[in-house]
Amino acid sequence: MTPEPTRPQHGAGGAGRTFRAATSGDGFRCEHVTGALDPLSHPGDRGTIPQQGASRKGVVTVATGDSRRVQHGPSTTRRALLRGGGAAAFVGVSAAALKLPFFGVEGARVEAASCVGTDVSASQKELVISNWPAYIDPRRKKTSTSAVFTAQTGITVDYTDDVNDNAEFYAKVKNQLGSCQPVGRDIMVLTDWMAARMIDLGWIQELDLAEIPDVTANVIEPLRGLSWDPDFRHHVPWQTGLTGIAYNADAVGEVGSFEELLTRADLKGRISLLTEMRDTMGFMLKLTGADPAEFTDDQWGTALDELRKVVAAGQVRAFTGNEYIQDLAAGNIVACEAWSGDVIQAQFDNPAIKFVTPEEGLMLWSDNMLVPNGATHQANAEAWMNYYYDPVVAAKLAAWVNYICPVQGAQAEMEKIDPSLVDNPLIFPDDATLAATMSFMPLDEEQITRYEGAFADVTGG
Repeated sequence: MTPEPTRPQHGAGGAGRTFRAATSGDGFRCEHVTGALDPLSHPGDRGTIPQQGASRKGVVTVATGDSRRVQHGPSTTRRALLRGGGAAAFVGVSAAALKLPFFGVEGARVEAASCVGTDVSASQKELVISNWPAYIDPRRKKTSTSAVFTAQTGITVDYTDDVNDNAEFYAKVKNQLGSCQPVGRDIMVLTDWMAARMIDLGWIQELDLAEIPDVTANVIEPLRGLSWDPDFRHHVPWQTGLTGIAYNADAVGEVGSFEELLTRADLKGRISLLTEMRDTMGFMLKLTGADPAEFTDDQWGTALDELRKVVAAGQVRAFTGNEYIQDLAAGNIVACEAWSGDVIQAQFDNPAIKFVTPEEGLMLWSDNMLVPNGATHQANAEAWMNYYYDPVVAAKLAAWVNYICPVQGAQAEMEKIDPSLVDNPLIFPDDATLAATMSFMPLDEEQITRYEGAFADVTGG
């Protein structure tokens, strides 16, 4: 069993194509995009939703509540490692140095039905889980969500926080899963794009929907109907987050759009963008008139060329993982592309750090529970999945991890746990916020290799 996780602590760490103009407007806590189409793929026209406690247009003011709730410790922030490239990449890092072992390596496709493990859940009340660091409430407490699960079901949980990087974890399991061999885990939690890839390769067992009724009933609307697994046959979201803009209000005026971030003269050399290709290029595609959820190679090339011009003009100080939080606080940068959960954590220590819903919208991502081929405790895994979709349990988890809760009904339960988080738009986004979200198009093996390599060449200088 791994050591008890501590509350995450953030580590150290010109001329061109005319962007499509965004419409400006008045707002309160957040500025949102509204629209009737699929919120993951087709964000509509931008609108505003009044909320209480507002002081500035486009700024999310996060209510942090009792600061004792946060247990700062030495652990690496999970989000710094999350998106495949992680904290390794700054300006000057080459594509080769990123050490992403799956680029250019075709995964062995298998027939999933022929690789299903024998389920011994009825006789073995056990469950083995691999997840990201600091992604569950402290498990040693008798009242923790994990402990209560064991008390209710009799299932003992071997929980390991050994998923440090999507690519690294892929390399760890690809030989076994590519040859129908078990990996010694019943659940593994991976980011949406990697989950989609493994499902496509036939590496993930099909779930029994009859055993996860709370999942199918309670999952939030934006996570339904995803093209790579529309009916939750192979995945269940664990937590979700948003990518937008953060800025230090003590150092600079409000930054309300991604276009501003990339063009304002007072921000030149004082911003950072993310090393996660899908986040950064999602915004670049949107800015150049394409839909991040469905684009062509030509549209990709146009967006990448625009990013190349921005970098060449000296607008970007660095491409980073989530070390941007420390850089914001220290004044090394004044604004950046940012992940929502990081900003909530940062505001406990520095209320001047603000999160903005850009005029262009938000990138939405999720981390997902998967049952790998060869797993021998699938029924126990499904019991765990269903348990965490009880709104009471989901609210307790959300109060600790501070990312978007994927469970309908959890917001009402949060009132009993931490009222200061009930109206937090970064944990419980309203419908207008969710309608502002965009997803990135699923990529095939060849596209992954080509797009990631080209992006690394630009971000590496």
